[in-house]
Amino acid sequence: MQAHLDEFRVTSMCRVLGVQRSGFYAWQRRPHSERHREDQRLLGLIKQAWLESGAVYGYRKVTEDLRDLGEACGKHRVARLMKGEGLRAQVGYGRKPRPRGGRAAAVAPNHLDRQFDVAAPNTHWVTDITYIRTHEGWLYLAVVLDLYSRQVVGWAMQGQMHADLVLQALLAAVWRRKPAPGLMLHSDQGSQFTGNEWQAFLKAHGIVCSMSRRGNCHDNAVAESFFQLLKRERIRRRIYLTRDNARSDVFDYIEMFYNPKRRHGSNGGDLSGRVRTAIGTIWLVGVYKTRGDSSRPTSAMRDASYKHIHHNIWLCGDQINPPLSPDNAVPPWTDTRQ
Repeated sequence: MQAHLDEFRVTSMCRVLGVQRSGFYAWQRRPHSERHREDQRLLGLIKQAWLESGAVYGYRKVTEDLRDLGEACGKHRVARLMKGEGLRAQVGYGRKPRPRGGRAAAVAPNHLDRQFDVAAPNTHWVTDITYIRTHEGWLYLAVVLDLYSRQVVGWAMQGQMHADLVLQALLAAVWRRKPAPGLMLHSDQGSQFTGNEWQAFLKAHGIVCSMSRRGNCHDNAVAESFFQLLKRERIRRRIYLTRDNARSDVFDYIEMFYNPKRRHGSNGGDLSGRVRTAIGTIWLVGVYKTRGDSSRPTSAMRDASYKHIHHNIWLCGDQINPPLSPDNAVPPWTDTRQ
């Protein structure tokens, strides 16, 4: 009745429902229960956690955030409150199904063989490329992910999809993590990964090459899953006028949200393995050392971004070797300005 007061008279509703008007008015004057007041308090925390996630978390991850704050509440209660308030997770964006499969190729063996759960960091990485639409044209993003932590350990962006793009992303990851020889790096059979430059880099650093079967995206499911999250939670919700706008937004998503804050179902949403580390590698290699892309950030944008890198980036702390600090993370392009 309370919800329909603007549509119907109280007298009419009481007659149809067979209740007394005095009972309805007494119910209106009755103070809220303790349970209702607690629900309203929790709802405020739920809204804050949902907004801090960029309006992408569902009730499960919001529940984990609340428990990190010391709140004792069940996931079904959180789901009920979110549903009543119209808060929901960001779900898929309706990609059209594409054919997959095909005759197996032998560019490199599939050493990984879909074994995505690994026991130690910096032993198994995966890499891939995706497209980002802007009004200036396509922007291409290459990433390298560590299967142990699901963190982005290296990434690069360019306006052209050449072999140099993936080499910059891998160079950033190698510089950042200093992996031991024997690291396995899995990719698809794109021309950027089958070329001589890529293979020579892997051989020089003692990296074992593993490749998906031709046309089988499931062999590289972790990289595909990351791109799905990036596009679902950020890119498909934006319109980028320039490549610089896209670069800045992707930087914000990876280094300010995905790496330091976003919960991953693969490790049960555990955030305890993150440490605060200052590093400028990814922004350096991914943006300022690009070749063949004339659209570069302005000096003010570069300074502001590097300030964020040195003070606000949180990276996965699983055996970063050597430990990085602002002293050894100064990029080579830095001039003499203080």
